[in-house]
Amino acid sequence: MRMNKKEMIQLLEKIAVYMEIKGENPFKVSAYRKAAGALEKDERTLDEIHDPSELSGIGKGTASVIEELRETGTSELLEELKKDIPEGLLALLKLPGLGGKKIGRLYQELGVVDVQTLKAACEEEKVQKLSGFGAKSEEKILATIEEIGSRPERLPLAYMMEIADWVDARLEDLKGIIRYERAGSLRRIEETVKDLDYIIAVEDAEEVRRQLVAMESVTNIIADGTSKVSLEVSFDFTVGIDFRLVKDEEFATTLHHFTGSKEHNVLMRQLAKAQGEKVSEYGVESLDSGKVKTFASEKEFYKHFNLHYIPPEARSGLHETEIFKEPKELLQINDIRADLHMHTTWSDGGYSVKEMAEAARERGYEYIAITDHSKFLQVANGLNEDRLKRQQEEIQRVNEAMDDITIFSGIEMDIRPDGTLDFEDETLMELDFVIASIHSSFSQKRETIMKRLETALTNPYVNLIAHPTGRLIGRREGYDVDVEQLIEKAAKTGTALELNANPHRLDLSAKWLKLAAEKGAVISINTDSHQTSTFKFMEVGTGFARKAMLTKDQVLNTWSKDDFLSFVNKKQNNSGEK
Repeated sequence: MRMNKKEMIQLLEKIAVYMEIKGENPFKVSAYRKAAGALEKDERTLDEIHDPSELSGIGKGTASVIEELRETGTSELLEELKKDIPEGLLALLKLPGLGGKKIGRLYQELGVVDVQTLKAACEEEKVQKLSGFGAKSEEKILATIEEIGSRPERLPLAYMMEIADWVDARLEDLKGIIRYERAGSLRRIEETVKDLDYIIAVEDAEEVRRQLVAMESVTNIIADGTSKVSLEVSFDFTVGIDFRLVKDEEFATTLHHFTGSKEHNVLMRQLAKAQGEKVSEYGVESLDSGKVKTFASEKEFYKHFNLHYIPPEARSGLHETEIFKEPKELLQINDIRADLHMHTTWSDGGYSVKEMAEAARERGYEYIAITDHSKFLQVANGLNEDRLKRQQEEIQRVNEAMDDITIFSGIEMDIRPDGTLDFEDETLMELDFVIASIHSSFSQKRETIMKRLETALTNPYVNLIAHPTGRLIGRREGYDVDVEQLIEKAAKTGTALELNANPHRLDLSAKWLKLAAEKGAVISINTDSHQTSTFKFMEVGTGFARKAMLTKDQVLNTWSKDDFLSFVNKKQNNSGEK
């Protein structure tokens, strides 16, 4: 697929940062930033912008780079900048408070080329003497370097998913593998993951072992045998990977054992003991005869203990072996009929309304809601009332051209720091679906945060509170919200709460999803997609919902279109609106 506008904007901003680091003329740097801003403010897709130089803020020079990027995915300028700048400098961009301009000064005046040389310069108190820095800045830089220098014991799910995708791609090319599966906390979709675990059924263990240890990016070999290969690979962090090599008949029980959780495995051992058996990774052994029974699948394994299949995400070690004595149909990806939170080129998305709708249709969705940002979020090119009206007209045009999917007009509206909503009711009542979100002033006290949320919850036109705690796993705790009170109020007012399926968020957490289900609050699982490729996050979201043991009737976007509309209208009617 051709580059989308969001990707183009990111590349232009990258060129500007590289130029700053190199010490280029500030007017050149500004030209690329202005070009990125001009593209973002234009509501058209990249393909619809035939001549970038016609946009205010884009000159002929930057337009030619845009054309080159559009056609080839890169540019001669970008490649030259990459060669000219020490690779280690780019890692400094991850340090809070260090942008291209400051990094450029460190590079040009102190010879800093990576984290290690920056640390040395700070320890020698050279940094504080530079213009734009100071003793406190130097202390903060040192503290941050110390903090990120040691790998946390557990890494965010989103990060580990990317490493697992890299591993999967390599396993697909290896010879001698019958089948393989991820195991451990990644398979259970835990919020954070320590290391990666894989179970591989092999034809020839020695052949597979040789290929595993020869994989690229392997920095350390911990174990090198025909039953277990343990490696370390190095990206931003060093990640350990355990590969268990087994016979195909042992695959199901080994997969179950190393999927865990430990608490779940204890429950299964107790069931086995009651039947005069012992469970291990190799199978189920009779304590009388010593005979070991293996299974073709985990489903057959659970059936042996008179249980229905327990999904990996639900293996928490709480009450699942009691619950699954009877059939329990937890939410599945095929139950999803819609995605109700997504962004287009009208704000900070990469694709048009039509392109997002077409991608949703390909996934078999019956309806979607287009929910671009509102005007308060200027950094995301949020929509004001006039632009929102024009977008509604475009949505109507696209709707008329598609007879197998319905596009609802919506908005992701900011709840402002002062507690007011970004649009008046006169505007909201013209929309099909309204999301309210907090994107600012996270440091406010709980009482203030709750008043802001209360305003949205009691508004007759607000249908959903998105990413309700504002957390980013491993990066940001979020704002101080009384989640129990939020859930109770959402249930009372008929306002849905979001499970944001982006693996960086997974907000609400499983703990709060369980409580929401108990209290009768409706959950909506959405991807918050800014481009079509992240529609795949719905698989993560539905898996995370299974951790909370949600069923499809508890999830808004599994409902029929008519039931969805009834939910939206019910809140307005209950508020006295017709």
